[in-house]
Amino acid sequence: MGTLRTQRFPDEFEALLSARGRRVLRGKDDRARGALSRGAFFTGEGLVHSRWAHHGAALLEQAFGELMTELVRELPSPFGSVASGMELLPKVCRMWTSPTTPEAVARSEECGLLQMLRSDSYLAFARVLAGRPVRGPEHLQALCYRKGDYAGPHTDNHPHEPTVRHGYIDVHLTFCTRGVERQLLVYQQGAHLTEVASLAASGAITAYRLPFWHYTTPLEVKHPSARRWLVLGTFLDA
Repeated sequence: MGTLRTQRFPDEFEALLSARGRRVLRGKDDRARGALSRGAFFTGEGLVHSRWAHHGAALLEQAFGELMTELVRELPSPFGSVASGMELLPKVCRMWTSPTTPEAVARSEECGLLQMLRSDSYLAFARVLAGRPVRGPEHLQALCYRKGDYAGPHTDNHPHEPTVRHGYIDVHLTFCTRGVERQLLVYQQGAHLTEVASLAASGAITAYRLPFWHYTTPLEVKHPSARRWLVLGTFLDA
């Protein structure tokens, strides 16, 4: 793959995938095909080729590291509720996020990320998981979790945005540096937060049919410099 300085993400998303990932893309994996028509969440490890799972975080750090901005929403006062058991919790979080600036867009083009996420095979992959026609990606974002970074319970419901008020799909690509130990997604099954999945495997692909209740636990690491990078694409019903 050459030196890191000259590496780029592949132009086609399919080239990022392992043999198992390509089976999913071709609709030959029964668990993945139409997964989001049967449930709100899908996760698959080993879908990204091992070399990209290993190098992806370094490429994202090289492209966006110095541009990332702090996204912090703090907890309200614990004395703010008007009655016992009547707390109201807005979405709280702490992480880095990519800015929507011309420089960030240029960096995403230079490292090949933007071209890959706009490729036909990325859309095709999302359609396989959705089990129905979708269009996009309509929104792209890079996030970075450091030691202790998290996202509190939320639904990702956007009732005032006409294009997504009736639901949408997010596809997440995870790239971890060495030293990431654990981060969990706790999510809704029926009317309770009872399901748990690991988010800390580099090269994993997760997908969400939103809105639904979920939260991400604080990132646990072996050393403070460890990072979990996340690349997010949003798809709408066609």
